[in-house]
Amino acid sequence: MTFNSDNALQIRRTQSLTTIIRRELEQMIERGELAAGERLNENTLAAKLGVSRGPIREACRGLEQSGLVDVVVNRGVFIRELNSREAAELYEVRQVLYGLAGRLLAPNTTKEQVRILKQHIKDMDEAIRANNLNAFYPANLRFHEAIVEFCGNGRLANECIAIHRELHLFRRRTLDMPGRMPMSNLEHKAIVDRLAAHDADGADAALQAHVMESRKVLFGDLGRYPDASTK
Repeated sequence: MTFNSDNALQIRRTQSLTTIIRRELEQMIERGELAAGERLNENTLAAKLGVSRGPIREACRGLEQSGLVDVVVNRGVFIRELNSREAAELYEVRQVLYGLAGRLLAPNTTKEQVRILKQHIKDMDEAIRANNLNAFYPANLRFHEAIVEFCGNGRLANECIAIHRELHLFRRRTLDMPGRMPMSNLEHKAIVDRLAAHDADGADAALQAHVMESRKVLFGDLGRYPDASTK
């Protein structure tokens, strides 16, 4: 193929479309529209999103690299389904990463950053009053993503986002447990209080405690790791 400006433009358009589709698929997974273990039907998704199967296939390759899907030879693409041991291990890693994000952010937290975090908390409070997990969950994601973005360490933020995506099913399940949404938001408020006070130790501790409370809600006191066969 002769490479010219028209070819280059077509490549950019294809890459841009693939990126858009990948993000839409990620959001469908986060919203629970695509369930863990479910097989992705390229024809159905292409019709739903109004595109050909090619960009869907490319987007799925990207999702495989980020750990959101598994490609099974001769069977297709499936939403990845973590077992409980894998999830517990990720919670331990997430605990440390979030503590570090809080420690890095706290000394330099700005009033605008605090305002943004408090707005996310307000959005979650409104979702709690409406008992609407589908509104609470994305606001919860934005809150946590904002903290790791604000801390200023791009590599740390990327690692946290990757873990977010892998843990989405378990995190959503945790928040759906009775009383967990309001308790989670109280923990969010404590985190923001420590960040606003520029308390690095306190922010580190509050974020680590928040992550491990979610792990405890899911797995209780089953030892360090639950049985891998448990879903």
